[in-house]
Amino acid sequence: MTTQPNTGPDSASQDMSPAEIQAVIDRILAKDTPSRNAAPAAGGPKPVLGKAQAISRLDEEHGTYDGDQQDLQERHALRRTAGLSTELEDVTEVEYRQLRLERVVLAGLWTEGTLADAENSLRELAALAETAGSEVLDGIVQRRQKPDPGTFLGSGKAQELKDIVMSTGADTVVVDAELAPSQRRSLEDIVKVKVIDRTALILDIFAQHAKSREGKAQVELAQLEYLLPRLRGWGDSMSRQAGGQVGGAGAGMGSRGPGETKIELDRRRIRTRMAKLRREIAAMAPARETKRANRRRNAVPSVAIAGYTNAGKSSLLNRLTDAGVLVENALFATLDPTVRKAETPDGLGYTLSDTVGFVRSLPTQLVEAFRSTLEEVADADLILHVVDVSHPDPEGQIAAVRKVFSEVDARKVPEIIVLNKADAADPYVVERLKQREPRHVVVSARTGEGILELLAAISEGIPRPSVKLELLIPYQRGDLLSKLHETDAEILSLDHEEAGTRAVVMVRERLAAELDSFIAHD
Repeated sequence: MTTQPNTGPDSASQDMSPAEIQAVIDRILAKDTPSRNAAPAAGGPKPVLGKAQAISRLDEEHGTYDGDQQDLQERHALRRTAGLSTELEDVTEVEYRQLRLERVVLAGLWTEGTLADAENSLRELAALAETAGSEVLDGIVQRRQKPDPGTFLGSGKAQELKDIVMSTGADTVVVDAELAPSQRRSLEDIVKVKVIDRTALILDIFAQHAKSREGKAQVELAQLEYLLPRLRGWGDSMSRQAGGQVGGAGAGMGSRGPGETKIELDRRRIRTRMAKLRREIAAMAPARETKRANRRRNAVPSVAIAGYTNAGKSSLLNRLTDAGVLVENALFATLDPTVRKAETPDGLGYTLSDTVGFVRSLPTQLVEAFRSTLEEVADADLILHVVDVSHPDPEGQIAAVRKVFSEVDARKVPEIIVLNKADAADPYVVERLKQREPRHVVVSARTGEGILELLAAISEGIPRPSVKLELLIPYQRGDLLSKLHETDAEILSLDHEEAGTRAVVMVRERLAAELDSFIAHD
């Protein structure tokens, strides 16, 4: 019997060695790798950004002083997941459907400064986009003397941006500036995808992270102020009035539109809502002002922690007071101010206030809306200006924060520069900033380095009791002695005599008037 050769589909696999079979499997798996993980083709757009430099590279985000971080767990309860689409190919996937990440391309102008400054600004924009829940695919920087009044970038660069958007599959363009309404419309007409500017991106982050009633009202007010001049619409409901052969595409009589009735109605509704929000925020202000008035009346010193976003302000507050407030390696993670009680090493009491972070070109709408919150900085007795010394441009951070200080009349308040994240910084950069800022403390909120020096600097910087008294307190007035041991007095010496307790103390003027009858005259 003649045996016929096996020409079926399994014949080749029977002749292949295990190594050859594995090589075929590897080639098949390599074809399924997403194209965005592959190296860019020659001449194609280069993914120049990668991980944004404004986000810290520390391996451990939280320390032992940060508490349970339940607020952070709540924020991460629903996260957008890359690589999963909402369009279902199989109905069985319905249980695994996730929110799809927006894929964005960044665009910026280099009008002044160095190229490194322009790139740092674009990387910060990438960090803002990542915080808002987007995936950054690419970014371009154009050298121009001033923005193009039509398309911001110019027609040639806008066309190049369109090519990048098409090649990367992006669905959004984020511009590193505040665009005029006409510029945004013109740029959208060219790139054919949604275009937003830096201000809209920051407002979106604030809307995601605001939790308190006051914070939500402030963010909504800022969003409406930004939206009002940018309303747009299409269709008959917004057709302009016209007559004769020019109206209604030359249709003549009977074609007169109702005018821009709908857009005017929208504007009126927005103005009405803004007026209501302003009244609500004004009604919330007395509660905060009453608390500040109580602290001033009781002469309790206040220390405000301020600085650039993601500089480590909340981590520092947790380290100093065990407050357990939310800490996240993201921009504008915390918006609502937190006030905690603290004491100096010698027992003098004061309050620590964590405030909203600042950023370059902070939208004026946010400065106005959060003015009641920023007043915590202006009314403080001492400002701890926290600086991320591991950032590529710490001097730029300091300048941006001090600009906001000037806008809220806080430049007159004494200031201590706190050079944070020293464990991850270049020692040369730390030394450079130490030479530039005479009143400074080098710390690491994560490791605890320099915290004792910071506490000593706070103790020296806050207003201390200024009235020195020598008292003879009868033993039956133990309540007065207990009051001297509280946090608004400093006991220099204490002796127990036959007639009572002789105490040499430093007190504030309010308490000095109460103790006037117990002053020792011998």
